[in-house]
Amino acid sequence: MLGKNVSVEERAVIRQNVEIGEGTRVGAGCVLGPGVKIGRDCRLYPNVTIYPMVRLGDRVVIHAGAVLGSDGFGFVRDAQTGRYEKFPQIGRLEIEDDVEIGANSSVDRGALDVTRIRRGTKIDNLVHVGHNVDIGEDVVIAAQTGISGSAVIENGVIIGGQVGIADHVRIEAGAILGAQSGIPSKKVIRGNGIVFWGTPARPIKEYLRELAVLAKLRKKEE
Repeated sequence: MLGKNVSVEERAVIRQNVEIGEGTRVGAGCVLGPGVKIGRDCRLYPNVTIYPMVRLGDRVVIHAGAVLGSDGFGFVRDAQTGRYEKFPQIGRLEIEDDVEIGANSSVDRGALDVTRIRRGTKIDNLVHVGHNVDIGEDVVIAAQTGISGSAVIENGVIIGGQVGIADHVRIEAGAILGAQSGIPSKKVIRGNGIVFWGTPARPIKEYLRELAVLAKLRKKEE
């Protein structure tokens, strides 16, 4: 079902039971799987792929080559054969209003439940969001960041480029992760307005003190 003033460019593929809201534009070569729902005034740039049953709110912008709702990276090793068997990925992906996702980024659907990106979040190019991730409102994520499954990123977090976030991590509201920081599994990062840096990430003042101590030790050795 297409709303009023919907624009669909050449070579786009729209499967059954797709709903597209009023004023939305679908770029050339996009593929919308069965049951996809897209809100009003959205913009899908060329070659965006949206897997079945994904939900997009209003005024969502998806840049070229992004993939939404693909399988999460879920495998279980068979104790007898040693082979990896795929864990069914049957959850959903929901993207709320005013979200923007950059070119060639990918967002996996939930394994059993839902991956959710909340209102106003902005994601740069070449970012990967794993299954069951919950990203809060007004989060900013720079390019080449990877977020592993079941991580929670609360409202107002800022994430620099090439940050690696492991599984089941929680980044609490307002924290700032500097470029190339690494967050190990199940770690909780808390501190509104505090910059974290390094691997494993810690407050930048602490990190800089450690660097200063190492520099002094090196001078003594010389």
